[in-house]
Amino acid sequence: MLDHLGIQVRDLDASITFYDAVLATLGARRMLQYPEAVGYGSGKPDFWLSPAPAEAVGRESHIAFTAPDRASVRAFHDAAVTAGARVLHEPRVWPEYHADYFGVFVRDPDGNNVEAVCHAPG
Repeated sequence: MLDHLGIQVRDLDASITFYDAVLATLGARRMLQYPEAVGYGSGKPDFWLSPAPAEAVGRESHIAFTAPDRASVRAFHDAAVTAGARVLHEPRVWPEYHADYFGVFVRDPDGNNVEAVCHAPG
């Protein structure tokens, strides 16, 4: 279980555009914004973006967001595609994880592997 997660991004504006779109499909929104950090959440900001130092060498992160239902996973996919994301895996059931694991995987503007997943039966 995560309390919050923060990642560094190369282009804060591009990432804000991307996460504004895809997180809205899961009921989250941009809650706080400072020059050095932007916080997203639904009840409290628990996902944060901050600009990476110019000399930083990025590494891929995997971020999985909980979706309340399969329709939200599909909406996340559609919003990600509209925002220009490359789809790694279309929305589908992943039985190798468990029988009801329904997820989609995309790349955010920094190349991170971002997932929306629903664990409820279809």
